[in-house]
Amino acid sequence: MSIISKVKQMLGQHPDQAKKGVEKAGDVIDRRTGGKYAQHVDKGQQKAGEYIEGEGGRRNPPNA
Repeated sequence: MSIISKVKQMLGQHPDQAKKGVEKAGDVIDRRTGGKYAQHVDKGQQKAGEYIEGEGGRRNPPNA
């Protein structure tokens, strides 16, 4: 099983924890950059959350 498959499996099994991790990471980036890139970080957090929600709906992703 490749690392990508493992990550996708984790996302499918624990989407809430993954989304919390994305939010925490974005908050850390905002703090360390003084909010200079907040718009970009927020957009990345939103896209990552959407991806996680999509993967969370796939309990058994196909082997790629």
